[in-house]
Amino acid sequence: MKVPDMRSSHLHRTTLFWAASAFLTVMAMFGIAPDIEEASTAARQAEIEKRGAEVMPFNLDQTAHAFQALNDGGLQTVRAKNAANREQIALIQAHLKEEAEKFQRGDFSDPAKIHGEDMPGLVELRAGAGQIDFQYMPLPDGAQIRYTAKYPTLVMAIHHWFMAQRVDHGRHASDH
Repeated sequence: MKVPDMRSSHLHRTTLFWAASAFLTVMAMFGIAPDIEEASTAARQAEIEKRGAEVMPFNLDQTAHAFQALNDGGLQTVRAKNAANREQIALIQAHLKEEAEKFQRGDFSDPAKIHGEDMPGLVELRAGAGQIDFQYMPLPDGAQIRYTAKYPTLVMAIHHWFMAQRVDHGRHASDH
């Protein structure tokens, strides 16, 4: 029986490592890797849209969502794309009013149902909800929630949470 040569085994692993690295580099150079990432993101956004329809009463395609980070928190706005669509506006206003009241109590169960329990910022927002002011305001074409926090860690949690919302909602969300 032949004893394996440790040098050739190491050489084989090193060669495989460099070959895999070269392969991934070529994939990135030709834009193949971003396509894989885009497909993953698109699949996630489709799943978020499906879950969102189970939680949010308004139609995502008929509304525009904005998650704007501010120095002391942020501003979440949902507007009907058609300002004459009274049904969507009423649904937006009722939902955001209810969400602001829940958030003030530390209840972030609706966003967790849509985005998952591991959503960035969610743990901090739940724990610090008593130190964040959630101000609901109806708008002629929708509604908004203004998040205000004094502590930098909570402001950062709001920013992380907003960024996750924008990524997950894709074409349905922006930062302004």
